[in-house]
Amino acid sequence: MSTVAPPIAMLAELTHRCPLSCPYCSNPVELARQNSELDTATWSDVFRQAADLGVLQLHLSGGEPASRRDLVDLVRAAREAGLYTNLITSGIGLTEKRLRELDAVGLDHVQLSLQGTDATMADEIGGYRGGFARKMQVAEWIKEIGFPLTLNAVLHRRNLHQLPRALEMAEEMGARRIEVATVQFHGWALKNRDALMPTREQAKKATQIVAEARARLKGRLVIDYVPADYHEDFPKRCMGGWGTTGLNVVPDGTVLPCHAAQTIPHLRFDRVQDRSLAEIWQTNMAFDAYRGTEWMADPCRSCDRKTVDFGGCRCQAMAIVGDAGATDPVCVKSPHHGALQTQADQHAAQADAHLTYRKMPAKIAAEPVEM
Repeated sequence: MSTVAPPIAMLAELTHRCPLSCPYCSNPVELARQNSELDTATWSDVFRQAADLGVLQLHLSGGEPASRRDLVDLVRAAREAGLYTNLITSGIGLTEKRLRELDAVGLDHVQLSLQGTDATMADEIGGYRGGFARKMQVAEWIKEIGFPLTLNAVLHRRNLHQLPRALEMAEEMGARRIEVATVQFHGWALKNRDALMPTREQAKKATQIVAEARARLKGRLVIDYVPADYHEDFPKRCMGGWGTTGLNVVPDGTVLPCHAAQTIPHLRFDRVQDRSLAEIWQTNMAFDAYRGTEWMADPCRSCDRKTVDFGGCRCQAMAIVGDAGATDPVCVKSPHHGALQTQADQHAAQADAHLTYRKMPAKIAAEPVEM
């Protein structure tokens, strides 16, 4: 077995069930069904394996993780394994009683999504009437219980004007951190580029607002920023470098190097039911495929940024160029960069484009779990 430094974090996608129908959803177009989800005992074993491998942080996600009736048991198992636990949630399905139970078993942190800063916007984007009011109630309970909170504001052409108010809401909620996350076009979101692509002017303004807010709120609120990368000149360092710092386990036990890796057709993935997490991390071909820099061709291979951004996002290169080994077309050095920026402007100009909502099949759709 080769020696690869251990991952720092693991994303556990507990379920793809979700009460929301967000048109920017980056989950796969083909969702894992409930009958394929790992059971409590298997997830608990995966958490122990993750801790043994060296993982420190566990991010419990979905879909909506609160759709799992065993969520409290799963958090308990993760804490017993010694993992720092972060619940990534829309808030739908969380009651005060359930939040207090999660607190009692040691949940460390909550990340709450924000689809808009008012009910009209948030309920339209989430496709769930009454979702914003429910979310605000959950935020109050989180603050009262004392969970450290990150607010995750997903922004796009329709709601980027609400960024200043989102920053104010983060302070009002007592959040320690806000992630200003401009939509990334993977999964279902690819179907909505015409409706969600921000304009170049919006992207520039958002960057300015974030810079000013970071200076103004230093020491009070940490601001993570995911810019509108189609309008950028250099790509993001996706996953901190492929196969270097994190891994994802999806509801059916498949282990991925990143959230959208299944969109790369030539990669083959292992499941935790078949191989240990350590073996998968160390030797699975999908994790090895784009580790380091040896896989790179020019212009990446000879670029002084190759250990800064590692060529950018492999899944984005696949989606736009059709070649996962290509330079991310966001990069100004990519031969596809100009075409991408033209494409971005064309998408952003579709002012009358309608949202195409993520519709859950009847056997996947999740109603709030009242507990």
